[in-house]
Amino acid sequence: MKKIFISWMLLAGISSFAQEAGKAGELLKNEASVTEMRSSKSLNERNRTPDGMRPGNTPPQRNRNTNPSYQWNRNYGYAEVFLRIPEQGFFTVEIGDQMMANGSGKYRFFDLSSGRIPISIYENGFLIYRTTLMLRNNNRMVLDFFTNEGLYLLDSYPIQGQYGFNDWNDVWNNPYGNQPGDGYNQGNVMDNNSFRQFFDMMMRNEKFDDGKVAMINQQMRTSMFTSAQIRDLVKALSFDNKKLALAKSMYRNCVDKNRYFMVYDAFDFESSKRELMDYISNL
Repeated sequence: MKKIFISWMLLAGISSFAQEAGKAGELLKNEASVTEMRSSKSLNERNRTPDGMRPGNTPPQRNRNTNPSYQWNRNYGYAEVFLRIPEQGFFTVEIGDQMMANGSGKYRFFDLSSGRIPISIYENGFLIYRTTLMLRNNNRMVLDFFTNEGLYLLDSYPIQGQYGFNDWNDVWNNPYGNQPGDGYNQGNVMDNNSFRQFFDMMMRNEKFDDGKVAMINQQMRTSMFTSAQIRDLVKALSFDNKKLALAKSMYRNCVDKNRYFMVYDAFDFESSKRELMDYISNL
């Protein structure tokens, strides 16, 4: 009896620290009628494939879980895919466990796992193309698709101001007592220790401006920087023309653009400061 009592107390203690559904936020009224919830949504005259179902599959039977198991903060990396299909028609695009169908030709996928992930494209419910994407963490892949040509990778670059994984987690979790982050939710910002290691290695291994810029450009593909960090990197170069080019290119990777004035201190000549100011003002 004592063992049963202790086990019950441990279980109660664990449950008290778990996140609870409905603990935070405003409950929005369910406006679906009983009749609507008892009838499945039928396919329309355009032979569209319903979300979550591949062509040829039988629509799943309704089987509600009355005791769901909630999963919080699943972190498998964050990536985005933007796909454009400029042709007329109705296409369905499936990436991993996400599916989107529309006639606009623009498909935007967020909260994708990084790594190898399949993409399938359907036209009017029929599979016409399938391949595998290699998604990188905190990067957005941009693609174009043509039915007679295939899928083309246009670009892949660090996400700036992503409104998916990081920001949403802060909104969800703060009411549950979790500590907020460092205030920078725009991509993969280098922490001070990592930046110092990178900076010291760059200064130790690269003696000329071109080598330093090459290292910085490589790191920019996966990292964001603060204004103070960018100032130090720009100041590490010897020539003002190189400094100016770097300061312009790094602006898009800055997480606190309102403090970009700090970068002006890295220049030796007033004309370079003015040119950077004009460049930012005209963006």
